[in-house]
Amino acid sequence: MTQQTVLNATHRSLGARMVDFGGWDMPLNYGSQIEEHHQVRRDAGMFDVSHMTVLDLRGERVRDFLKRLLANNVDKLARPGKALYSCMLDERAGVIDDLIVYFLDERHFRMVVNAATSAKDIAWITAAAHSFGVVVTPRRDLAIIAVQGPNARARVHSLMRGDDAGRLEKLGRFSAAQVGDLFVARTGYTGEDGYEIIVPADSAANFWQRLLDAGVKPAGLGARDTLRLEAGMNLYGQDMDENTTPYEAALGWTVALDPPEREFTGRGVLARQKAEGAPRQMIGLVMDEKGVLRHGQKVLTAQGEGEILSGTFSPTLGKAIAFARVPAGAVGDVRVDIRGREVPVRVVKFPFVRDGKACEGI
Repeated sequence: MTQQTVLNATHRSLGARMVDFGGWDMPLNYGSQIEEHHQVRRDAGMFDVSHMTVLDLRGERVRDFLKRLLANNVDKLARPGKALYSCMLDERAGVIDDLIVYFLDERHFRMVVNAATSAKDIAWITAAAHSFGVVVTPRRDLAIIAVQGPNARARVHSLMRGDDAGRLEKLGRFSAAQVGDLFVARTGYTGEDGYEIIVPADSAANFWQRLLDAGVKPAGLGARDTLRLEAGMNLYGQDMDENTTPYEAALGWTVALDPPEREFTGRGVLARQKAEGAPRQMIGLVMDEKGVLRHGQKVLTAQGEGEILSGTFSPTLGKAIAFARVPAGAVGDVRVDIRGREVPVRVVKFPFVRDGKACEGI
């Protein structure tokens, strides 16, 4: 049965084109997907991401538990409100999910996990938490609205009362603050500045309307996907999964092997890949010819064949971009098989876009 967020009726009233996304009835767009993309890059747009799951983790040993659970090290979180991006791995170092964890106090951390993996995540986390005495609570009473773009923060601040706007002005990146009944995190999935705001579900529609009245326009999953790919951000299930390690997904920067005495699930495999190299690598591609790079297309390199993971037409760049997973080593001249024709592509470092403009070398 398809699930609905608390904002489903709101999306429909705005004329959204609704699609099934991982078992959720979600807005693909509200009109022009390209215009929604540019709206976020140039001004401010908002997304309903309430299909994602908020988990509250509580207990005397919750920090010890997260140090064991995650590949990144929560000891980096020394100040309440700070956030950390990490992968959660199985024993083979396959990525069960990628997530953000927030430090609220020494007995309370908050986590936001992906929608499609929510059930398996909760089962995995709950089973692992038992021996640490940690209680895992899915917060079904909460919704999440992401407000993104160069003017996003100012639009949100205009809705604040008293000293709350000033508090948010001082909020650093990858930090969060409780402002009234809103949990406001300066994080996002677009490459733009802004907030991901966790709001009580029963007031989400009202808050969405207030954002609309403040000039923030809605954007759907289509624009969210092109924005995140331009920003060089992975999509779980497409760019990584349980058959992929963080090193094979260009997420080595999220792996904390120091201190060496910290044991976490998957550490042994990652330590070997760090020393010997991973068998596969993820690269960025740009196609200067007309056409679109799409998931599943064959990629030909000097080391052998790979495939396109995420691929799309970049509205900001005006050309096709993609992630590809290919064998490790020098790739040489790279081509993509598009309907039997080998099309040359350029290998580039990602992100492809930063601050609304093409990155150097793109």
